[in-house]
Amino acid sequence: MAHQTITALYDDYDAASTAVGKLEAAGIPHADISIVSSNEGDRHAGRLNTTNAVGGTGHHDTTEKASSGAGAGATVGTVLGGAAGLLTGLGLLAIPGVGPVVAAGWLVATVTGAGIGAAAGGLAGGLTGAGLSESDAHTYSEGVRRGGTLVTVRADDAHAARVMDILEEHGSIDVDERAQNWRAEGWTAPQAAAATSPNAIPGSALGSTVEGRNRVRAYPNTPV
Repeated sequence: MAHQTITALYDDYDAASTAVGKLEAAGIPHADISIVSSNEGDRHAGRLNTTNAVGGTGHHDTTEKASSGAGAGATVGTVLGGAAGLLTGLGLLAIPGVGPVVAAGWLVATVTGAGIGAAAGGLAGGLTGAGLSESDAHTYSEGVRRGGTLVTVRADDAHAARVMDILEEHGSIDVDERAQNWRAEGWTAPQAAAATSPNAIPGSALGSTVEGRNRVRAYPNTPV
């Protein structure tokens, strides 16, 4: 059965985390869901147990690495409280060009794996490795850098529509519209983002649109 990678960006972390919980309740495996959220201003400090650093990398050190672009840092700690599912693995990650984020799920391994990270553009490199076009990947990376939360789901065709419904129900944004606003403010995507995907809509910031949906994107035939 064919598979898709489905993406949605949120302004509000709580809305994104609610969507993640609903995806899990609908039977989407934890291993197929990922969340990456800006930790600008240390906004997620209360959700992390930073006393258990991985590889000796503490909270402050990881944040400093992200700010300086020194490289992808280790994930740190776990979610405090009684949260279940994917979000129990939430940790702090330093991503060059994006800054400190909290993240959990399969995309973390893609971003921090060999050949990804700083050399390939941090989060954008991880997203292109997951099957997104460079144009789309840089736009989502910018969205996280500006304070957003990205949810990325791997789903087979039988479950794709339900996944999109859930992501839209909880307030995902129109990234194409948002990117136009960023460009009007002077944002210029890296040169690598200039190429559009084969099914790009002329004038659109993102190419993999889904008919009738403007707040999710899907990338068919992505290996899982």
